[in-house]
Amino acid sequence: MTTKKPDVTGFFDDATNTVTFLVKDPESSACAVVDSVLDFDYASGRTDTRSADRIIAHIRANGLQLNWILETHVHADHLSAAPYIQERLGGKIGIGEKITVVQDTFGKVFNEGTEFQRDGSQFDRLFTEGDTFTIGALNARVLHTPGHTPACLTYVIGDAAFVGDTLFMPDFGTARCDFPGGSAEVLFHSIQKILSLPDDTRIFVGHDYKAPGRDEYAWETTVAEEKARNIHIGGNRTARDFVEMREARDKTLAMPKLIIPSLQVNMRAGQMPPAEDDGKTYLKVPVNGL
Repeated sequence: MTTKKPDVTGFFDDATNTVTFLVKDPESSACAVVDSVLDFDYASGRTDTRSADRIIAHIRANGLQLNWILETHVHADHLSAAPYIQERLGGKIGIGEKITVVQDTFGKVFNEGTEFQRDGSQFDRLFTEGDTFTIGALNARVLHTPGHTPACLTYVIGDAAFVGDTLFMPDFGTARCDFPGGSAEVLFHSIQKILSLPDDTRIFVGHDYKAPGRDEYAWETTVAEEKARNIHIGGNRTARDFVEMREARDKTLAMPKLIIPSLQVNMRAGQMPPAEDDGKTYLKVPVNGL
């Protein structure tokens, strides 16, 4: 049986180097959004919806029906626009079931108290390894690919795999593993799971930073290209060599500039923390907490 080829459109956010994907069933109007972005200016504390509005306008202009708003993981570098998009277009918000581990970890970091539910109930669907779902006539399945975070998923939709931060373009490498719950050894084995997909599987990466010598942003590659050319994992690199490289590299990396607001919002499925007595919403900064 021939594997269906979804129509994939990438929307690049310059401020966070994030790619949001619109995945469409070629045989119907059904579609899904993967890893949406809510614009956020940290200096002023102001949000903006221009990135999400681009996608909403595209969906409406093409008469599409949004089935799913998918998160590959709890992002530490941008805020999710999932509830904003859902309010306007419908669809179910999905993430990996290990979101509960992330919620427990960062619920403590941000001293959220007992009113913050740590059971993933803020999301409409919690996926686990091997789960399947549909986007119109497109069949999709879920790979649990932790290492960057405990909740990371890869969505295999037709001939396309949406890997979030697990892999980047071959000339840029792989995800960092130094956040709480991360593991370079676990990431190595998750990547092998992705690389065991057919060689012609299209891989769509969640970020791009233009590796040295490359002039254009890029976010589509293949399993074969990753296996042959990925600078961190390609060429049959051993687990030991990968872990040594990844752990040494991670020690040199600064924290993402939006990690503090992103985690507080994204562990709530894109919702802001509850308003306080004055009716305003606040984000916490845990001093020396990360």
